[in-house]
Amino acid sequence: MSTRTRLRRRTPMRVGRMAIIVLSIAVLVLLAAAPPRSQDMSAPYRDPSLPVAMRVDDLVSRMTLEEKMAQLVYASPAIERLGIPAYNWGNECLHGVAQAGVATVFPQSIGLGATWDTDLIHSVAAAISEEARAKYHEALRQNRQRKYYGLTFFSPNVNIFRDPRWGRGQETYGEDPYLTARLGVAYVQGLQGDDPQYLKVVATPKHFAAHSGPEPERHRFNAQMDERDLRETYLPAFEACLREGNAFAVMGAYSRLNGEACCASHKLLDEILRREWGFRGYVVSDCYGIKDIFENQHLAGSLEQASAMALRAGCDLNCGNEFLSLPAALKQGLVSEADIDTAVKRVLEARFRLGMFDPPEKVPYARIPFSIVDSCEHRELSLQAARESIVLLKNANHLLPLSKTVKSIAVVGPNANDVKALLGNYYGTPSVAVTPLVGIRQKVSPLTKVIYAKGCEPVEPPTVATSLDEAVRAAKSADAVGVALGLSGDLENEQFEIDTDGFYWGDRTALDLPRAQEQLLEAVAATGKPTVLVLLNGGPITTQWASIHAGAIVEAWYPGEEGGTAIADVLFGDYNPGGRLPVTIYKSVDQLPPFGDYKMAGRTYRYFSGEPLYPFGYGLSFTHFQYSRLETGARQIKPTENQHVSVEVRNSGTVGGDEVVQLYLTHLNSTVPVPIRALAGFSRVYLKPGERKVISFNLTSRQLSVIDNNWKRVVLPGQFRIEVGGKQPGFRGTADASTTEVLSTQFEVAGTTVPAE
Repeated sequence: MSTRTRLRRRTPMRVGRMAIIVLSIAVLVLLAAAPPRSQDMSAPYRDPSLPVAMRVDDLVSRMTLEEKMAQLVYASPAIERLGIPAYNWGNECLHGVAQAGVATVFPQSIGLGATWDTDLIHSVAAAISEEARAKYHEALRQNRQRKYYGLTFFSPNVNIFRDPRWGRGQETYGEDPYLTARLGVAYVQGLQGDDPQYLKVVATPKHFAAHSGPEPERHRFNAQMDERDLRETYLPAFEACLREGNAFAVMGAYSRLNGEACCASHKLLDEILRREWGFRGYVVSDCYGIKDIFENQHLAGSLEQASAMALRAGCDLNCGNEFLSLPAALKQGLVSEADIDTAVKRVLEARFRLGMFDPPEKVPYARIPFSIVDSCEHRELSLQAARESIVLLKNANHLLPLSKTVKSIAVVGPNANDVKALLGNYYGTPSVAVTPLVGIRQKVSPLTKVIYAKGCEPVEPPTVATSLDEAVRAAKSADAVGVALGLSGDLENEQFEIDTDGFYWGDRTALDLPRAQEQLLEAVAATGKPTVLVLLNGGPITTQWASIHAGAIVEAWYPGEEGGTAIADVLFGDYNPGGRLPVTIYKSVDQLPPFGDYKMAGRTYRYFSGEPLYPFGYGLSFTHFQYSRLETGARQIKPTENQHVSVEVRNSGTVGGDEVVQLYLTHLNSTVPVPIRALAGFSRVYLKPGERKVISFNLTSRQLSVIDNNWKRVVLPGQFRIEVGGKQPGFRGTADASTTEVLSTQFEVAGTTVPAE
């Protein structure tokens, strides 16, 4: 029997037919990848040497009004006479090409956030876009023009995980706008590629803006906040992805923002997105969200009015079919042909930039082979991402790493051998998935006895005592115990129909483990055997009992197809964990404001003044790091100047490992509300034992700015504190020998208040 869970088998090709098949495929590539023939092949829009804007204008001038309107829905029909193929705009790739068959499944986004590694995130996104291109061209060869096989992806999700109860928080990079922005930019650039003429795929940051639950209310909810919270928390990641990352699309949110429907918001889509940020791509609605403006938010008297409101505000493309009402809206005078032209030009420009109207030999990404899908190279990258995502929360008495020659180990828990617990949501189909049980079996000595017992179901208390008894017996008979618990996409997800203790319609109503799992953990730990708790989940889990009684706690998130291998690498010391929390783990849901309150007061590490169980930025290592020589460029700078910061980091332990150097900034005497502290720089660096490195940061005047009481972004004169270390400063919880003190220094911004650049 194979030691891996097999989800797909490859069928070998007969050698005798190889040459004929290869030749046939080569011919099909050229035929299928080429656009349908037009009556006028000499038309300017057919000429790849002309500027894209000129080509778009020419093509639109040849389209009828009805044809133009039909292109604004997500299933756009073909226009044979012009050689425009049918196209479906819907696709997802949060952590791999989703819902389009076999693909490499990387760790869920929250796990990618825990890596704090922009270079890795860029590599992951680049690999995903390679598989996307390969799947797209394979679909063309097979004449499959359908959803999930296109090149326009509704990813990444750069909403802020402001409340741990949100079931879709797993799709984000965490609770911090700066970390989210940096990882979001890396992901966008990795997806879209670096060719000066063509986009590899289109990245679509979502959901614009201020969308983070509650899921059951998303179609009617009104997120209310002031301009300061909007500008300081909810918008920065979008701005970075669009202005720095040059994402060519953005998706609107279902809900309202201060009374305006997000997909029909003049403030969001016109004033901020287009005029302030200079965005020139297209805006797509969330799927079937336009009807919410009419049916659920009651901001329009008809579907025609809702569609017109969205189009005129700047929503160009309808994920759904509500824009099929545009002909009626046009007849009623609610929209003009000029409105239609503006939108259709934006969406068609994307197709031109993807090379859909050009010969395949002109488009470099058309030559990516289908063999890249699920390749060994990508599986190895998924494994590396999973390793980097793992956060070591506790390691009492250096329980980890375990010995590979341990005589026996019990592996128990509902997530120990469940493939779903690897995947989260919006995932593709892995050809091979390695669960924690399988990873441990592969890692230990052939002489080690591995005993497995599920112990309980994820949420239901044990109905038969023997299931819990079996787990206890396994623990008693072993020298060490690994307990794999947590959540899955069946418990936290997108508006998921579940209503049980601790969970409601995709969201969570409690932060601790489901009671059945807590009972299992307590029963196993009561055996007195060394116990390691391995968590697989999206939203953070409160583990107060385990933080006292478990020997070690490993946070693995939804780690993707190679998650079990990565977990075993950490448990047995083949990889030194370096992940850091991208979220705060609270002690109790009682520490949180009401879920539906979008004001940031009391939320996330930036505004939460209580004591967390584990803070944002936290994570242990098998080695030790020391910081010294924290220096700034000057003790006093002008409001228009940047500030240089450097610090020396040394691995003072006996094994190599990654440290995540974190820089936090506090405005000490601001005349307007500011965060307690805010992440302003980070760098993940590998250090060999005894190795030293100087890490440098550049704080821009924009990072020193605030939103004043007139809702303008300005740089105020005053005192600033810089704190640099391997964790967030101020944490007063249980210390560990591998954590380090945080160095601190101050500087002054002198002069008068100036507008921030």
